[in-house]
Amino acid sequence: MALPGGEGRMTNKGSNAPQYMPGFGNDFETEALPGALPQGQNSPQKCPYGLYAEQLSGTAFTAPRGQNERSWCYRIRPSVRHVGRFREIALPHWKSAPHILPGVASLGQYRWNPVPHEDAPLTWVTGMRTVTTAGDVNTQTGMASHIYLVTRSMTDEYFCSADGELLVVPQQGRLRFATELGIVDIEPGEIAILPRGLVYRVELLDGPCRGFVCENYGQKFDLPNRGPIGANCLANPRDFKTPVAVFEDREAPSTLIMKWCGQFHQTEIGHSPLDVVAWHGNYAPCKYDLGTYSPVGAILFDHPDPSIFTVLTAPSEVEGTANIDFVLFRERWLVAEHSFRPPWYHKNVMSELMGNIYGEYDAKPNGFAPGAMSLHNCMLPHGPDREAFEGASNADLKPQKLDDTMSFMFETRFPQHLTHWAAHEAPMQDDYADCWAGIDRKFDGSRDPL
Repeated sequence: MALPGGEGRMTNKGSNAPQYMPGFGNDFETEALPGALPQGQNSPQKCPYGLYAEQLSGTAFTAPRGQNERSWCYRIRPSVRHVGRFREIALPHWKSAPHILPGVASLGQYRWNPVPHEDAPLTWVTGMRTVTTAGDVNTQTGMASHIYLVTRSMTDEYFCSADGELLVVPQQGRLRFATELGIVDIEPGEIAILPRGLVYRVELLDGPCRGFVCENYGQKFDLPNRGPIGANCLANPRDFKTPVAVFEDREAPSTLIMKWCGQFHQTEIGHSPLDVVAWHGNYAPCKYDLGTYSPVGAILFDHPDPSIFTVLTAPSEVEGTANIDFVLFRERWLVAEHSFRPPWYHKNVMSELMGNIYGEYDAKPNGFAPGAMSLHNCMLPHGPDREAFEGASNADLKPQKLDDTMSFMFETRFPQHLTHWAAHEAPMQDDYADCWAGIDRKFDGSRDPL
């Protein structure tokens, strides 16, 4: 049956709206037609309904069992029928690492106002604007950060990235990802993870749409180890939702766009590639409601490291150092005694790109509006502006609830390099560094210490 907002006939046996299965990294099984999923083996001599068996592998075949990810798909046509002759196309605003430009200085503290929508109709592919790149897409290390601007649904057009998984953080409007493995709808306050190699179409449910994307070239996102926190809080696995099987059986001239090693190629096919009738495995898209994130913090004194706010982490080859951390600063209580409560001044080995989903960020109450973003690169000092410092230094330290606030950070061990668009076309705040210019010298050696 048709699903609302769809550009085609997405069929599932039991519902006219997206359905999901709970759990992070679970081994799922789902079928859109009864009996479509083979039992007891993955590749029978003949599959039910005349389907083709095909494995989608997200890791090497010999990856350790706990890290091995793959899904078996039972589809109307094998994927080799979805790929014709490719021709290279230009998407000038979507960049990949390494992308280091002469004359573009990435050394500094930067902040941008919300990127305004453009007059031209933009799809998920044409509306992507790369802000920073880090690492090397060819060696599958590092990441890129993007802003997306979407004003039009993809019609008979599909996208697949071989370069990495995409972490999508909406800030305005609602999107639908019609994928090979099911339907994922997201809106501000939620995130979605789209695995490497997945084919999908992006539709506008409520627009215009704007948001942030972290393109992860490295190891897949995982839940962080909680250590002494124990088994609960932070992001709980049950709150991640994976779609049930939904398929399209539709003959129509269509276009598939493939991202591979930073290049974009296009091929023409005669049908929808979203034809998986049943699947089982642990390699699939998912969504997560950021409102279910349970933060932990100091209940006596001091401000802990912001790593306690990690939602997802993609590990690097250096133990304890992330290729990417996705960190969330949401509504929470502040109760620490005789302590400076906002994040302190610091510089570190990680490079931090922040974005504001809604509300006011406590370390910089002015100039960081919803939709805005900032970049503080490796070993660049940053911290509260003068207003935030003075306010927190002189505040009555009674319990305080931070309401109506949700910001995030894409943090990586690699330096993040600005693109030409970020340096010269995006609405950069040229006076951002001035927010620290008014910080006074308070030292007085003649006085007794506090």
